[in-house]
Amino acid sequence: MKNIITLILFLTSFSIFSQEDIKANYDKKEVYISMRDGTKLFTAIYTPKDISSSKKYPILMQRTCYSVAPYGEDNYKKSLGPNVFLQKDKYIFVYQDVRGRYMSEGTFTNMTPQVIQKSKKDTDESTDTYDTIDWLIKNIKNNNGKVGQYGTSYPGFYTAVGTLANHSALVASSPQAPISDFFFDDFHHNGAFLMGYFKTFPVFGVQKTKPENKAWYSDQSIKTTSRDGSIFYKEIGTLKEAVDKYYKDNFFMQEIVNHPNYDDFWKSRNLLPHLKGIDHAVMTVGGWYDAEDLAGPLNIYKTIEKNNPKAKNTIVMGPFSHGGWSREAGKHYHNDVYFGDSIATFYQKNIEHKFFNHYLKEKSKEAAQLPEAYMFDTGRKEWKTFENWPPKESTKLNFYLSSNGKLETKKSVNTNFSEYYSDPNNPVPSSVNYAEYNGFTPRNYMSEDQRFALSRPDVVTFTTDYLTEDITLAGEIMAKLKIASTATDGDFIVKLIDIYPADEPQNKDKPNVLYANYHQMVRSEVMPARFRNSFEKPEPLTPNATTEVNFRLQDVLHTFKKGHKIQIQVQSTWYPLIAVNPQKFLENPYLSEKQDYTKAFIKIFEESHLEVEILK
Repeated sequence: MKNIITLILFLTSFSIFSQEDIKANYDKKEVYISMRDGTKLFTAIYTPKDISSSKKYPILMQRTCYSVAPYGEDNYKKSLGPNVFLQKDKYIFVYQDVRGRYMSEGTFTNMTPQVIQKSKKDTDESTDTYDTIDWLIKNIKNNNGKVGQYGTSYPGFYTAVGTLANHSALVASSPQAPISDFFFDDFHHNGAFLMGYFKTFPVFGVQKTKPENKAWYSDQSIKTTSRDGSIFYKEIGTLKEAVDKYYKDNFFMQEIVNHPNYDDFWKSRNLLPHLKGIDHAVMTVGGWYDAEDLAGPLNIYKTIEKNNPKAKNTIVMGPFSHGGWSREAGKHYHNDVYFGDSIATFYQKNIEHKFFNHYLKEKSKEAAQLPEAYMFDTGRKEWKTFENWPPKESTKLNFYLSSNGKLETKKSVNTNFSEYYSDPNNPVPSSVNYAEYNGFTPRNYMSEDQRFALSRPDVVTFTTDYLTEDITLAGEIMAKLKIASTATDGDFIVKLIDIYPADEPQNKDKPNVLYANYHQMVRSEVMPARFRNSFEKPEPLTPNATTEVNFRLQDVLHTFKKGHKIQIQVQSTWYPLIAVNPQKFLENPYLSEKQDYTKAFIKIFEESHLEVEILK
């Protein structure tokens, strides 16, 4: 009841703080800020009306490719900043369209490469951030000389790269669901193309020709024709056919098709090697069920931690889908799984508000009273704090894929194997929530019940006995497969699953979901065999030869409870989430034809295992 009352009070306070209240408390100004090369970026500034020489405010900024709308100095946003608590506290809120987007000048580049040796006129996103901060500090009267920045998803990337601005006024950055490398996040996973992103390409691959205050690319969006979104993907044909039909003139899709390997085009867009020389406070935020950007926040946090000893570095990972921490849902679910009440509000009030308030309004040179890692245990369904991530106290444990279908912690001395049959013409579905494939990107599969895959001949399954005690996985996961295939290429998908007990109680909010023996996906990842030795130089498989395919699944904090089981599923197709691998080695798999689709028998040897980190 206490949680319900808290939620009602929060929602009430949020709803009464309306657009008119913002208009009553803030002045809005729209300006063009010139960058060092002369390009002008459109910027909207919301300043508290009571600002004065005796009442100064810090600046909280977001740079975005998704529009700073509404446009016009008389048109105000319905909310300001990342959460209502910061909005009520009052800051100078700044929003900017990045180069080539909406009302800004310039040409848009996806994941703008960093310029290594900068001249006075060289620009990248970090110099644009610097130039913007410098203008704001010098031109907004009665600011307190401190700037913070935040953003989720693509704006999270602009925040992360903005940490490299090295402006003395920048004291706090919060990249949220940030992209770090498009070959491993968002549009690819380990170089495998995410077909589930196919409908997003008009947003990222159409240049504007003049200032725009609306989405100029919307006429190129693919229209929905059925509530069953899987029909589109069943009828679309090969990826080559789909691209030829829909995206011949889409510059981003053509870049992807023309760069199938991890070449200099992609390497130049990898932010991680550049994250050095950061000395201010950074709080990276992500969701354990973020289907778009899970690799980004984990890798950005770890890279900053490794390379920047002076940075006050924090990571937060909650039970959220993409950006779910920014909106309160009351009872917090991901798909069918309930995690608690008012979790987004807890994050906003106790973590995000505390972070920005401390560094922008209090003592920016002293560390805030926040843990190094604020992480949500998705099995126990509670927040945990750690001094390091991954926790230094965790220990490694291997789960071996036994040929008898058991998942065991003891390595077998046998050379036995499990075998499955993979046909690209009949791929394993990535979800049975078909309506979701009408959306921007699929999300619910990240915790979806996997029982639909159990009886398929193209999925092999390995399961523990009922657990006699809790087992907490905390940290990194490595899949180390030893395989042999009759084909010359193929994907390998590994899924980590929590099987509920047979007496798991029903949830009255989900009367149509059977939770007894529910197979909740905890973590999953795909790895093309072609990249097993190098992402830069792909290699074919030798038919029937034994080889290793090793790859990382993203981190996890999940307690498998006593009475549950742990399961691993392995398969080689995962459609329409991942584009079908033809299972025939080609120099460019994006150009595969139907006649390239090759059926394969695939062996998984007992030496194969999942390497995890556990907390005692």
